Amino acid sequence: MISFVFGQPEDFTRMSMIDKTVIASEQSVLATNKVLRNTYMLLSMTLLFSALTAGLSMALNLPHPGLLLTLGGYFGLLFLTTKFRDSALGLAFVFALTGFMGYTLGPILNAYLAMANGGQVVMTAMGATGAIFLGLSGYALTTRKDFSFMGGFLMVGILVAFLAGLGAMFFEMPGLSLAVSSMFVLLMAGLILYETSNIIHGGETNYIMATVTLYVSIFNLFTSLLHLLGFMNSDE
Repeated sequence: MISFVFGQPEDFTRMSMIDKTVIASEQSVLATNKVLRNTYMLLSMTLLFSALTAGLSMALNLPHPGLLLTLGGYFGLLFLTTKFRDSALGLAFVFALTGFMGYTLGPILNAYLAMANGGQVVMTAMGATGAIFLGLSGYALTTRKDFSFMGGFLMVGILVAFLAGLGAMFFEMPGLSLAVSSMFVLLMAGLILYETSNIIHGGETNYIMATVTLYVSIFNLFTSLLHLLGFMNSDE
């Protein structure tokens, strides 16, 4: 008779397992939402800080630090950010990294603004970058598709594009440089999809590293679009 009122012992075990699964699922969703919220908040702050340092660099007409110093500063600060990603120092280094990248962007923007219709080129690149980022992020967030399969392709593609970019710079090959910028536009778009999906599905749980990945995607997307639009403007 007891079984009719309270059910079989197996039912209690099954219900307990279901409850644990539901609780775990809810905790996972809460954790993911927290990472997303912190990532977009920190990303907004770093973009503003980067814009500030770029503006100061432009106002002071500072020279570009050059390729070697740029790469050394970027990879050095990236290493420190990664090493201290679980501490408050990680936040300090992520602002140092994005501020440094903003500083390197200032002289580039001044060069484009000195061109005919340079202001229009810069604003178009900025608007296109924002539209692409918001559109791809929104797509990944609403569809919740898993883009983890793109990881290997993106890693190889970015490495190839980076080496090709160095080759185009050293050997002064404008055609290859344009091809590299086109590749980076596609690769950075893919990286935005990949990283957003990675956060949603629990692959990335550190909001500092998620911020760095998205910031670098936006930075490279903007500079690549700037290069392409600047070239098209110079041909007019």
